[in-house]
Amino acid sequence: MVDAANYPSAKRLGKAYASFGTDGIRGKVNTVLTPELALQVGFSCGKILGGEEPFLIGRDSRSSGPMLSSALTAGLMAAGKDVWDIGICPTPALACLIKKFDAAGGLMVSASHNPPEDNGIKIFEKSGFKLSSKHKQLIEKYLEQDSSCLIKNARQGHGNSYQRYDLLQSYSDSLLNTIGNSRLDGLKIVLDLCWGSATACGLELFNALGAEVIVIHGTPNGKLINVDCGSTNLDPLKKAVIEQGADMGFAFDGDADRMLAVDKKGRVLDGDHILYLWGSELKAQQKLPDNRLVATVMSNLGFENAWEAKGGELLRTPVGDEHVHKAMIETGAALGGEQSGHILSTNNSLSGDGLLTALQLSTMSKNKSLSLENWLNESFEPYPQKLVNIHVPNKSNRKDWCSCEPFQEAVMDAKASMGKDGRVLVRASGTEPLLRVMVEASDQEAVNSWTNQLAQLAQRHLNAA
Repeated sequence: MVDAANYPSAKRLGKAYASFGTDGIRGKVNTVLTPELALQVGFSCGKILGGEEPFLIGRDSRSSGPMLSSALTAGLMAAGKDVWDIGICPTPALACLIKKFDAAGGLMVSASHNPPEDNGIKIFEKSGFKLSSKHKQLIEKYLEQDSSCLIKNARQGHGNSYQRYDLLQSYSDSLLNTIGNSRLDGLKIVLDLCWGSATACGLELFNALGAEVIVIHGTPNGKLINVDCGSTNLDPLKKAVIEQGADMGFAFDGDADRMLAVDKKGRVLDGDHILYLWGSELKAQQKLPDNRLVATVMSNLGFENAWEAKGGELLRTPVGDEHVHKAMIETGAALGGEQSGHILSTNNSLSGDGLLTALQLSTMSKNKSLSLENWLNESFEPYPQKLVNIHVPNKSNRKDWCSCEPFQEAVMDAKASMGKDGRVLVRASGTEPLLRVMVEASDQEAVNSWTNQLAQLAQRHLNAA
């Protein structure tokens, strides 16, 4: 993500903490993300991405969604473009519908897993993929201009807006098509819909497959989205699964592009477990090119070692689904994702989709006549992992931590000490004044010891006067 404070438009509009990048803009509503900025984004997208086809707009359940959607619609219409309003929908639904109906592009109003007071705008191209670097730069140039002058000087007719809530059924049908004739009869499943986008079709999908479904946080509520629920807080899901005697449970984030699961005992299946289990099925069916999975540098070392022991290859990328997506395209990989539960597969053209992942995991378990609990037992044992955040206000010191000799030497000592049984990952946060230090090893004592040593050294040397 790029700090929007570097752009004149951001400074003029007071967007000191906004971010604009491949995943769009995200921040506090009416502080960072204003209707004026949304109007500019809509207009610029209409000019840069426009053809004769309509643009699609979707949103999650946040109370600010209609306001920002209206501003985006106004900007697109001012650029002469027609707009199809999909309403509340998962982010992957928008990507799916753009391709199905050959739209010019799409705008998703959502801040994903962020708190209710935030919102965001995710931008999709005609391909259904997120904004390219080339188009991002062109849109940034539009954002540097005064919105009122820009639109006044456009001197052309306006587009129209249409409500197309009916299109969501096409997305639901596409998900069901990915599992063929599989059914979920006899399974009791808990869904935590997070008060967000998954409420639009989550219950209907699992009901259609014959499952007995118990829903928590199941209505759209913009004031509660992501609050102590969903994939960022699994405690309510664990409790519901155990109390209801359910076979499994699935929790989604605000816009339903992520999903984490729990088995009947309340044990968590994160993105690494999902990749391992789903990848194993594809490998057995010879549907996994080069037996390759794509994950990020944050994926557990226990996962990597177990996958390689099965004859597989794990390709690691920097953190961020855009990096996973790029690597999958370049290598022809069929499956990849992040620990957070953001899983990309060729089943839906590499669009991260929590509902699709939940359907795949549950139907694969059912088809194997194997409970999710026992299937998880066939997975890997995660290595102990600890992540600490060190407050380093000096941006130069934070970004150039490799230049700090005492800290760099300690990192090398830690790596040498743990060898192949451990690793150290150090990275500067792109959005906060934090240096993140993660230590992972087969031995918990080594993890604790090295994490403490590295944190103390970073604090001492990187924050020295």
